[in-house]
Amino acid sequence: MKKIFALLFFACMLNGYAQRSKNIFSRDPIVNLENFQKKRVYYGFYLGFNSYDFKIDYKTETPDILVTKTTGFNVGIIGDLKLQEYINLRFEPGLYYTKRDLNYPNFANSGDALREINSTYIHFPLLLKLSSLRTGNIRPYALGGLSATLNLSSNAKIMDDNLQQRFRVKSWTTNYELGFGIDLFSEYFIFSPSIRGVFGINDELIRDNDPNSPWTGNIESLKTRAVFINFSFH
Repeated sequence: MKKIFALLFFACMLNGYAQRSKNIFSRDPIVNLENFQKKRVYYGFYLGFNSYDFKIDYKTETPDILVTKTTGFNVGIIGDLKLQEYINLRFEPGLYYTKRDLNYPNFANSGDALREINSTYIHFPLLLKLSSLRTGNIRPYALGGLSATLNLSSNAKIMDDNLQQRFRVKSWTTNYELGFGIDLFSEYFIFSPSIRGVFGINDELIRDNDPNSPWTGNIESLKTRAVFINFSFH
């Protein structure tokens, strides 16, 4: 329900923005910020939502661990370097907060079956933005690249493990990212909604001290999967 309200809110905001921006979606709009694309470097910020998941591979066939996702939030800054007319290099460091629950199927005790994972990430993506031709005040783009993520809630340095209800993952992970968005040029600034998929490259799990642990013993790898919806302003 929260996702529906959030989407409705931003749909209304975008609709109002479109109406106030001198008919930005009209057939023959007034062209805003004509010289903006000539800038070598520019900056901005973003706010948004995230949905984090885990991709879990197992050593042997077993009932899957169920991952319950929630909607988190993002905030960050943008630095953009123009490499060519249609190619930009972007650095978008940000703070990301999310929560996931791991539900283990083979425990009768609910306290052992559930692991709540609250994560606070500092995210460092380096992306290439590939823009299309600008049509009036609209310019779609695709983007992709690599990122590194620091998990401030990883428990990586703690010796306690799942026997003490401590689920541990590595502090640093690497990812690749793919997405698309659209630049909407208003009279004074650019509004840019985008959606992006994030795919973890390395195994993040720190296994329990007991190699036969019922929580980590059968996990071959555990990798982040996420979707980001960001609303950027330049």
